[in-house]
Amino acid sequence: MRETVHLTIDGCEVAADPTQSILQAYARSGAELTANVGCLGQGVCGSCRCLIRKDQERQVSTALACETRVEAGMQVSFIDHFLPAHVHRYDLSDIRDSWGLLGQIRAVFPEAEYCRHCSGCDRACPKGLPVQSGVASAVAGDLAAAAAVFDPCVMCNLCTLACPENIRPNHLGLFVRRAIAALSLRPVDLMQRLRDIETGAMTVEGPQPATASGEPAEG
Repeated sequence: MRETVHLTIDGCEVAADPTQSILQAYARSGAELTANVGCLGQGVCGSCRCLIRKDQERQVSTALACETRVEAGMQVSFIDHFLPAHVHRYDLSDIRDSWGLLGQIRAVFPEAEYCRHCSGCDRACPKGLPVQSGVASAVAGDLAAAAAVFDPCVMCNLCTLACPENIRPNHLGLFVRRAIAALSLRPVDLMQRLRDIETGAMTVEGPQPATASGEPAEG
């Protein structure tokens, strides 16, 4: 007989195999997954954000339910999607050159300059990103460094929830990444992929063009 652990998820007691993730345990308990799910285990969408308190611990931490294994006595509470009162709006077509980009960052995200350096965003990030450092880099105009910090971001919004200045760090990071892409003549990864296809390092299989009779051409 396999060991079974008992934990509480959104107020309901759940029995689970210790090898299961929180999301797997919740799904197999018979709960209807109508919210807080997206990529179903790949850890790339941020939808299953949750608060966790482990047995005999006072501290509450944030995590993604699809990446976190269950533990006996664990208490879990999913965090529903939320939209902050202040929404940063911008139009990428307004970004015409890199000279004015720093000014646009300050105009769209004026709160970023007033970061308290409380590290709440760093503690909240389930991916362990140095969010505070990314914000500081964006404010300083080091866009390449800021983009590198936020590149693995899954937009779970937990850093936004933790920020007392309403900076919305993940959205600042997304803006920087979009701006860099908008100012780039060609995306580097796309150019590399096209080069691989041209040199034969990568083959692309697709439907063969049809002949005059309507039948696929023989390869």
